[in-house]
Amino acid sequence: MASTEQAAAHTAAHVRATIAGLLADHDPSTVTAQEFLGARFDAGLAWVHFRVGEGGLGIAQTYQELVESELAAAGAPGPARARNGIGLGMAAPTIAAMGTPEQRGRLLRPLYIGEHIYCQLFSEPGAGSDLAAVATRAVRDGDDWVVNGQKVWTSGAHNAQRAILVARTDPSVAKHAGLTYFVLDMTDPGVEVRPLRQITGEAEFNEVFLTNVRVPDANRISEVGNGWRVATTTLNNERVAIGSGAPREGGMIGKLTERWRSDPSVRNPAKLDTLMRMWVDAEVTRLTGERLRQQLASGQPGPEGSAMKLAFARQAQEISGFDLELSGEAGLRYDDWTLRRPETVDFTGREAGYRYLRAKGNSIEGGTSEILRNVVAERVLGLPPEHRVDKDIPWKDLAR
Repeated sequence: MASTEQAAAHTAAHVRATIAGLLADHDPSTVTAQEFLGARFDAGLAWVHFRVGEGGLGIAQTYQELVESELAAAGAPGPARARNGIGLGMAAPTIAAMGTPEQRGRLLRPLYIGEHIYCQLFSEPGAGSDLAAVATRAVRDGDDWVVNGQKVWTSGAHNAQRAILVARTDPSVAKHAGLTYFVLDMTDPGVEVRPLRQITGEAEFNEVFLTNVRVPDANRISEVGNGWRVATTTLNNERVAIGSGAPREGGMIGKLTERWRSDPSVRNPAKLDTLMRMWVDAEVTRLTGERLRQQLASGQPGPEGSAMKLAFARQAQEISGFDLELSGEAGLRYDDWTLRRPETVDFTGREAGYRYLRAKGNSIEGGTSEILRNVVAERVLGLPPEHRVDKDIPWKDLAR
């Protein structure tokens, strides 16, 4: 035990020394944010559990909290997590786990410093919850792949320079086996982005049409036909990122408790039990998420993250509905139907009416709650799987 503690203390001292060296050589008050982030990446402090030379130090992920707290105390800028959540939370860990050394060296740094904002080209009009049923085709042509198809519900595509893409490369095999995973340049000819207006009036989601888009084979992540496995890595990271990121009294419950404390008109004693139940639920989810992150000190997240995302969606909808209920008749008003193309996704932003409407999407994005219940039942609890008659049938023979 003593040797373990000594090793931990030695590692923490190394991390602190690395932070001190970064701050000494790149004063956050005198350099641009992008320059500082580049230096931070080069020092191995972007993701400490990544490989040395690729934004990390090759140490346990638990030391990332030390990095974040010390750099925040020094007034250092952080990466654009709100604007590039898909890149930082989904694309980066996937590339780190499944990409080649050349791809990791080429893609991770511009992603981290915000030069490349990412979006996710997974869902399709005919394959929403069933990712394995995607019909977008990628056909090999020399050193490129030619991609044709349509994607939908693509958050932030209007701001993105890169995309993670799942496309069908072999229709003659079972649907899970014929997929391949790519990084696509959103500025290439043949990429068309159209807004999808939501119930809030915003258009943070998009349709993306791909017409003869050429993707270099050098941007293929992992082997041809291994797209399902790579996409599962992405989705597991997405669900952990969505479901376990709020601090204590953060997110929806923070907005609700802040209002309860500051506005005497909503403090109905009959509602206090409901508020306390919601607070306890949110705190249990937060602590469970913290435990999950500690278990992920090394390696990739597994299906347990689906339970976190499932709980997050349910609680966000319950809490925002209760928040609206406290407003009485005034809660029925929603005046801002302005069409906006936001750069960031803010689940808790603006007024209570916005939060209530926006929370409806939480049980769809990142995997529907129905699908996630299946994942938890089968892959976490070990219950018998649902019977799937199309599992081994070649994709080209499936009814569509």
